[in-house]
Amino acid sequence: MEYAKNILETIGNTPLVKLNKLVEDLPCLVLAKYETFNPGNSVKDRMALTMIEDAEADGRLKPGGTIIEGTSGNTGMGLALAAIVKGYKCIFVISDKQSKEKMDILRAVGAEVVVCPTDVEPDDPRSYYSVSKRLGEETPNSWYVNQYDNPSNAKAHYQSTGPEIWKQTDGKVTHFVVGVGTGGTVSGIGKYLKEQNPDIKIWGIDTYGSVFKKYHETGIFDENEIYPYVTEGIGEDILPKNVDFSIIDGFTKVTDKDAAVYTQRLAKEEGMFLGNSAGAAIKGLLQLKEHFTKDDVVVILFHDHGSRYVGKMFNNEWMKKMGYLD
Repeated sequence: MEYAKNILETIGNTPLVKLNKLVEDLPCLVLAKYETFNPGNSVKDRMALTMIEDAEADGRLKPGGTIIEGTSGNTGMGLALAAIVKGYKCIFVISDKQSKEKMDILRAVGAEVVVCPTDVEPDDPRSYYSVSKRLGEETPNSWYVNQYDNPSNAKAHYQSTGPEIWKQTDGKVTHFVVGVGTGGTVSGIGKYLKEQNPDIKIWGIDTYGSVFKKYHETGIFDENEIYPYVTEGIGEDILPKNVDFSIIDGFTKVTDKDAAVYTQRLAKEEGMFLGNSAGAAIKGLLQLKEHFTKDDVVVILFHDHGSRYVGKMFNNEWMKKMGYLD
């Protein structure tokens, strides 16, 4: 009989799926690394499990402990699934710009959810960075994950996602394109792929209101670049240690409107019911058109599932209110 011993054994080995209609104007083959096939419906299941296993191994996470993390939703889901199987409690801190669905899903898997304001400085005591760190200090027998600076985040993708992409493309991948948030996905996959072939180009998708693109190009952390934005799961107003800028060849920025519109288009034109960062990623890919030739094999990673955004990007009333639809 063939079966997984628990839900965690189904993480990884996600399919590569060819994109068709939305990339008709590109000369290259475009393949999506389709991470919603993970049990928590996102790429974050991979690093959530690795971070927990590494913390167990070195004693940071003890039996019966409480896992505490600031999350835009998906890391929390991955951590919660592992916590259920392994017997831990979870407290997740989430910013109020995240979709109601994400908050409801975290509560559905038994997590306590604390909601913080988005429009505050990272070091403000009300910010989700500050609140999650404080809860980690105050809660007995707890472990504060800190996915932004936790090296197990990038390690998970170096050990699993990167090798999968290399194997699935038979080593023919020439470009890797992905939205950048904590930096674990782009850095772990990018490091592995460049070790196999240094000529592979790694492109990060950023959003307006985030510091990544300018910092990568100039080395300047420009606070004038920072302002609230709608796109979920990518971009930052801090520099996470997991973002290895030396691995990334370049960034392109995508507007909130384009990210939202292309999230809908992926569903309606490719049958790919995906999250907000996938819309940003596919629009960013199209913006990079001049970098591709007919011989290239471009892999784009799609992070999470459309069910997280039913009240937002897949709700035309919300889209009209935001000025994204006529």
